[in-house]
Amino acid sequence: MTAIATPPFKASRSLNTKAGEPINGFKGVLLSDGTQLVSMRMAICQALYEEMKKDPTIVVMGEEVAQYNGAYKVTKGLLDEFGPDRVIDTPITESGFTGLAVGAAMTGLRPVIEYMSWNFAFPSFDQIISNASKMSYMTGGMFTIPLIMRGPNGAGPRVSSQHSHAVEAIFSHFPGLIVVSPSTPFDAKGLMKTALRQSNPVCFLENEMLYNFEQDIPTADYAIPFGKGDIKREGSDCTIVAFSRSVHWAMEAADELAKEGISCEIVDPRTVKPLDIDLIATSVKKTNRCVVVEECYLTGGLGAEIGVQLMDRCFDELDAPVGRVTTTENPMPYASNLEHETLPKPHRIIAAVKKACYR
Repeated sequence: MTAIATPPFKASRSLNTKAGEPINGFKGVLLSDGTQLVSMRMAICQALYEEMKKDPTIVVMGEEVAQYNGAYKVTKGLLDEFGPDRVIDTPITESGFTGLAVGAAMTGLRPVIEYMSWNFAFPSFDQIISNASKMSYMTGGMFTIPLIMRGPNGAGPRVSSQHSHAVEAIFSHFPGLIVVSPSTPFDAKGLMKTALRQSNPVCFLENEMLYNFEQDIPTADYAIPFGKGDIKREGSDCTIVAFSRSVHWAMEAADELAKEGISCEIVDPRTVKPLDIDLIATSVKKTNRCVVVEECYLTGGLGAEIGVQLMDRCFDELDAPVGRVTTTENPMPYASNLEHETLPKPHRIIAAVKKACYR
């Protein structure tokens, strides 16, 4: 497999494109330069399709993944291609089909389960934490758990408090789990390919608001290793570390800050666990400042972990404390204006970067 260069972050169309129907399924839109235009949902579906063609042990399970093509149409076309033995609609019982998937993984299959929202994974917490994450260790390696748990993570538009959790920090706490949080179609496809080819349980955290985000990506086969981050934007005055949808808010903030002469470097770790702290530290040693942006809450969030590790690695290079921009510590409001102030939107990132630069 040849090396593939990371495409530019800039999308072919805007994040909130209204032009036509969202691109779904696994059939790419070929472009004249040999690349293909895909949405985030299509990139994930394409990875599933390509790996399922090669590996008959991969099965997809979850609520409405088959006949309805998935709640967000990420599994569109897979039932027609692979049939009901490999693309399986389940009852509305997250703990049930998660336990089923753990057992299937122990006995030779590679299950991919979809949570309609990662909020709905909470009923299956015991299956994920007590079984999936620990089974290989507890059996001395007799069993591996090649299980991918995927679905939308973070806040959707006006879906209020029970449908808006960002769970990166929660699941990164537990040994045995890999936690993936992509921000672009290129990253999502490459990381899903890696997830499907290895033998550990993976929490693959997508974002509902990025499913329509489009990007030109290669048609050639590629995979992105876990634990390898990416510089989404070069800069010299402040490092912004961001995951998933927060990368897009950070890019907007960096555009505005550039108008005032502040140059931001945006580091996207792409995987939360393992975390590419070396890449983050290298950037911070260059810029001497850092702000971490995440949809998780402040208490126990990823910014605390990254900040402590940077203090250990970059104490002499830091010219200001590590800043943090998170979801505010309240249940997500339903009103859109209050939701705007709750999330780590660009105006809050701008204020944090200015505080770091003008101390």
